[in-house]
Amino acid sequence: MPEWQGKSKGQPWGYRIFVSILNRWGVLPAYLLLRFVTVYYFLFSYRSSGHVLTYFRQKIGYGLGKSLTKLYRNYYLLGQSIIDKVVVMSGIPNKFSFDFDGEDHLREIVALQKGGLLLSAHLGNWEIAGHLLKRLDTRINIVMFDGEHRKIKEYIAAVTGKRNVNVILIKNDLSHIYAISDAFRNNELVCMHADRFMEGNKTLTSKFLGETARFPLGPFVLAAKFKVPVSFVFAMKETPLHYHFFASRIKDYTHLSKDTIMQEMLNDFVGEMENMVKKYPEQWYNYYNFWQ
Repeated sequence: MPEWQGKSKGQPWGYRIFVSILNRWGVLPAYLLLRFVTVYYFLFSYRSSGHVLTYFRQKIGYGLGKSLTKLYRNYYLLGQSIIDKVVVMSGIPNKFSFDFDGEDHLREIVALQKGGLLLSAHLGNWEIAGHLLKRLDTRINIVMFDGEHRKIKEYIAAVTGKRNVNVILIKNDLSHIYAISDAFRNNELVCMHADRFMEGNKTLTSKFLGETARFPLGPFVLAAKFKVPVSFVFAMKETPLHYHFFASRIKDYTHLSKDTIMQEMLNDFVGEMENMVKKYPEQWYNYYNFWQ
């Protein structure tokens, strides 16, 4: 049974400390403090560390020494991603730079006037990707679980009290489906993760890094039901102050049956995700047994 419960770790007081440093001295001093926080997680997060080490050793093929080094790096980059999203989404002055690959594909989606579905994963910096999409002339909607949203609200509200993108919460009453439908009808982009699911939800399976894994059915059902253009997007960190944004070519599955659409789309998504994981193995932030 997957152990992920749709919640983010961290305490509000910790966010407040980092926000204070960011406002006074900027990103690099915050990264310095982060190194000490990273040591704590590296030494004492036994359960999550075991899963990450298994991933590095069995899926990526690193030896034990290199896997331990990459484990520390993984925690450190995760902390950087949280700091970076606070900075970028809240408008704190910064020196971040960005490369864009595939922005023309997203502009093509907007020009089609059908809305669009952008799928990503817990890989790189999802919220940075959502913020960068503001370059497009349409509204951006990010779909997420309430447990993740509450944590984001805490540190964004601590800085500005507002968000730069619209958030659609996944709820048991399925009201999020109506919100997503309205977004498509208004030619808006809907962004969501397609790599994790809550236990009890329906799933599809595909080979990922050589072994069968389960993925949430929901994102692929949405694309099949609403017949909107689809792109796979990622924002990967390449240096302390530089990100590289990727968006795939538009995927057209409308000529296929509903069940075939979903499986073909999943296979394409997993292929893109696997390429990114192999290129940026330290930036996949998965802390449970993904293949269980």
